[in-house]
Amino acid sequence: MNLHELSPAAGSNKPSYRKGRGAGSGNGKTAGRGHKGQWARSGGGVRAGFEGGQMPLARRLPKRGFNNIFAKRLEGVNVSSLEKFEDGAVVTAQALLDKGVLSKCEYGVKILGNGRLTKKLTVQASAFSASAKEKIEAAGGTVEVV
Repeated sequence: MNLHELSPAAGSNKPSYRKGRGAGSGNGKTAGRGHKGQWARSGGGVRAGFEGGQMPLARRLPKRGFNNIFAKRLEGVNVSSLEKFEDGAVVTAQALLDKGVLSKCEYGVKILGNGRLTKKLTVQASAFSASAKEKIEAAGGTVEVV
């Protein structure tokens, strides 16, 4: 089989639907918009979220908390994930990406204290939880805030 012999499955490609091209087309005159009204006019319709004057859902629901749009979200990595590294290794954000512990690291890494660590590692991260710092140092490693 060659490229020029390929064709789509029968019935999968429909001919284009041409609106407003005469009465014989089956969709002439009003072109599917019906007669008169807001939706029949060009530029007609209502804005997104408009509910006909009823108080919109976005305004009916309570607003809670605060979302800081300038926040730099750190990726969390548990101490147990650091077991993947060899004894004496230097753990950086790039090393975590290379090992597959992280899939992305936009702003930095925070090491969290869940799990156990048995290897002596030098861990370089943006932030550490108190328990993570304790566990890394207890295993004979060092903590460096980058």
